[in-house]
Amino acid sequence: MNGTALGVIAALASALCWATATILVKAGMRSRSPVAVNMIRLYAVSLMYLAVLIPTGGIEEILSSSSLYLAVAFVSAQFGFVIGDYFYFHTLHRMGVSRTVPITSTYPLWTVLWASLFLGRRVSLRVYLGALLIVLAIIIVRRAEEEEHADPRGFVYALLTPVSWSIGIAMMDWLTGHFNPLTLAGLRMFSAAIGVSVFLPAYRDELLSTNLRELALLSGAAFSGLLLGQFFFVYSTQAVGSQVSAPVSSINPLIASLMAVVFLKETPNRKILEGLALAILGILLVSMG
Repeated sequence: MNGTALGVIAALASALCWATATILVKAGMRSRSPVAVNMIRLYAVSLMYLAVLIPTGGIEEILSSSSLYLAVAFVSAQFGFVIGDYFYFHTLHRMGVSRTVPITSTYPLWTVLWASLFLGRRVSLRVYLGALLIVLAIIIVRRAEEEEHADPRGFVYALLTPVSWSIGIAMMDWLTGHFNPLTLAGLRMFSAAIGVSVFLPAYRDELLSTNLRELALLSGAAFSGLLLGQFFFVYSTQAVGSQVSAPVSSINPLIASLMAVVFLKETPNRKILEGLALAILGILLVSMG
């Protein structure tokens, strides 16, 4: 099996992991604020990565890296897991899974743009057509939210989420030439955990009151989405570039929405399903471009 096929398979694996994590997060955050949920995930996955990287030499690789690479990794993590996930969890809380993922899954559009502008990647006509379909999907979902009188702030958060994620992905793409995939994934998690700690004084009491069920669900989400999912995604990006890994992995909205209907009993209306279908079609076109 060639490197391209492995890269695409890894991107699909990350999509499955992320979709599973989305459902676990939604179930685990019912009585927790989005910031506290994110802190629990990041602290939990940092411990997991420590357990993996210490025996494999990843910590030594991080400590011997240049300050430039460490700084870029830190900023990338803030956009991906602190700023982006702040907006994402607020959107989940306000709009639910099936209404959130069609909008937040547009991050491939932005990722392809940054890859073209700053990394010199080629962008074909298929990519532009896919981008158009994704924009139409956003418009359709927005109209559905207006019909249901949804909180407009949730929609704004949903739009800001993929922009932030895509900036973090583009910076990570540049770093894949300088780190082992597992080490880079762990470094970004450590950086995110450090960054999110700025909120610790304000959320300490909420963290300490987390019960075992919530801790188990959010730790499961961390393992699925931030350890397995991020490792597969970094591996895929190193193998085929972010202009391919991001669109292919963003098939996760379909998986997450189906899981939300089955496990969370969400009932998206017809316009949301239409928007989801357009977003998926656009994503597939981008990935073929």
